[in-house]
Amino acid sequence: MKNIIETQLTQSDRDHFDDLIGQVEALLAGKLSALTEEERVKYGSINEQNKLLVNKVRDYRQTSPAMSSPDVDWTEFESDFQARGFLESGAARLSSLAHQMQSTKILHDNDNYQDALNDYAYAQYKKGANEPGFTEKVAEIKQFFNRTGTGTPPTP
Repeated sequence: MKNIIETQLTQSDRDHFDDLIGQVEALLAGKLSALTEEERVKYGSINEQNKLLVNKVRDYRQTSPAMSSPDVDWTEFESDFQARGFLESGAARLSSLAHQMQSTKILHDNDNYQDALNDYAYAQYKKGANEPGFTEKVAEIKQFFNRTGTGTPPTP
């Protein structure tokens, strides 16, 4: 059976990836927050309507600063605005990569599973031909299959 995916990542690519992820983790260590569920509920997330409000207030600040409240720390406001944009963009990029990595992993899992089924079928054939060692191999692998009497192994 033909594999549905062949990896394009060499061991060098994997090592480089691990190094880069380590660098990103080190760069961000102590600079990100991990809110508890209670804190997530407390602070929430501003919805699209409220994002539009923030954007409009920022637009007014940039075009008509004299109309801005003196009670707001506008340097901090802009810093928060820029950080929010960076974090949202970075999270989206990482999320996209994570989705692609999970999808690719699923394809590799499927290839491994299909190959394992092929190997089990081969072991059953060799057991039927009374080849030494295959009776034990089939017995050990058989435990992973459905015992409801359907006779077909589960699909991945």
